[in-house]
Amino acid sequence: MAKSEGDGEEERQRLADRVLGWAEDAIYWGIAVVLLLGSVAILVAQFAKLLHLRDTPTSTLAIEILDGLLLIFIFVELLYAVRVSLRSHEIVVEPFLIVGILAAIKEIVVLSVEAAALLNKGPEFSRAAVEIGVLGGVVLVLSLSAWVMRVRTSESGTRDED
Repeated sequence: MAKSEGDGEEERQRLADRVLGWAEDAIYWGIAVVLLLGSVAILVAQFAKLLHLRDTPTSTLAIEILDGLLLIFIFVELLYAVRVSLRSHEIVVEPFLIVGILAAIKEIVVLSVEAAALLNKGPEFSRAAVEIGVLGGVVLVLSLSAWVMRVRTSESGTRDED
């Protein structure tokens, strides 16, 4: 029995879909490797900074280390998002919301230290205070969004079981 023209087209589309799926997975793996290596590099740099800045005041050292560790958390959360994308072949929103929250918190920490140094410089301090307030609002909005996504996911899981 001879194949129809539609069967040949369908087979080509399946082949193209498989090849593009493999390419997509390869790209995600590449991103994962870069994120993993970046995380390790930042972690090593944080240890080196900790040793190098041992004569630095504790508050400055704590801020420097916290800044780097929050960056590592961002990398690891992005790595998790890539892992989920590889497993499910879907983009999951929640890890990106968490990355946004972490990035905003990281900036709040850095700006708080800068604002303390700008306390006697009126307009510059005001700008930093407003920026911290806006970032705090961003954290609240992203947190609320993550919570809504989690509630919706659990509700849809409950509905699927019914």
